[in-house]
Amino acid sequence: MTRNTSSKIEPGRFPIPHVRDAVVHPDGKDVALTNLGKVFFPQTGATKGDLLQYYADVAPFLVPYMQDRAQVMKRYPNGAAGDFFYMKRTPSNAPPWLRTCSIEHGSGSVIAFPIVDDLASLLWLVNLGCIDLNEWYSRCDDTDRPDYLHFDLDPMKDGSTSFATVRKVALNVHEALDELGIPAYAKTSGSSGIHVYVPIERGPRQKDVWTFAKAFAQTMERLHPDVITAEYRIAKRPSGRVLVDYNQNAWGKTLASVYSVRAKPDATVSTPVTWDEIEAGCEIGDFRLDNVRERFVRVGDLWAPLKKPAGRLKLERFLAPPGPGSRAPRRRGASGPAQAGTG
Repeated sequence: MTRNTSSKIEPGRFPIPHVRDAVVHPDGKDVALTNLGKVFFPQTGATKGDLLQYYADVAPFLVPYMQDRAQVMKRYPNGAAGDFFYMKRTPSNAPPWLRTCSIEHGSGSVIAFPIVDDLASLLWLVNLGCIDLNEWYSRCDDTDRPDYLHFDLDPMKDGSTSFATVRKVALNVHEALDELGIPAYAKTSGSSGIHVYVPIERGPRQKDVWTFAKAFAQTMERLHPDVITAEYRIAKRPSGRVLVDYNQNAWGKTLASVYSVRAKPDATVSTPVTWDEIEAGCEIGDFRLDNVRERFVRVGDLWAPLKKPAGRLKLERFLAPPGPGSRAPRRRGASGPAQAGTG
């Protein structure tokens, strides 16, 4: 495995205090951290402070993937074993330095989502109880034109699909994309599947990206009907298959980001992996809050090519010409101080 040296992490460089509550000052900004000793992962004993320390440690890798993108907050106020709720609108008591991304929705309402663009905003978001991060695929200056397309390879929820089958399907997907000359990068979801991302040149609208993803998933189903389904209705999915989920490419949908900790008993982490590692039999549980930073120090950021403008796919060559009446992008753009949205 070739180490990517474009950035590096130094665990412990920004220490999270071992007290109940604290105010820290990353980037010269005040961030209030609360209930740091609260156990967030009962099976491992990892606390909210441990979670914040992880994110402080991996911030040099993680933050570039978040910048200029709206964040959907998935909040676990009582940790991974407790209930969670989704929140889009930036809280009214957010710090004045927090940038937001105001996006107009179909109802006409405008929601100001928070943006993670530095360590301070990352720690602020995680302190709200956000165990994993869920950023939009498009940037705030044009929220209808993503710069990624992706496939969520999801096993059956009834337990009939082994992770070995998920790995097999990931390799099938990679082979098919490679035959089309399409670059692809993989990460464990940290939950039960594998995410495959394709960096694209920004241009096609979200609906066009979704249309391509759907056609590709349905083609994969026809080529590998014994292991792949593209059936979105759960009740109609055949047992033992892997869903090549194209629908997460719809406007406003999100997936747990790269380097996100997941709300699982072992605090597994969504981790970039090579195709060789998938072929060799990597497992979800190989990458956890308690051990994965050693890997990141050793191998670097395997997803670094996804941050670069070069090497991105020009998806238009796979799309039909746009018809009349194409939908205009829904956007407002990023702002400086945090403010609540109107919807």
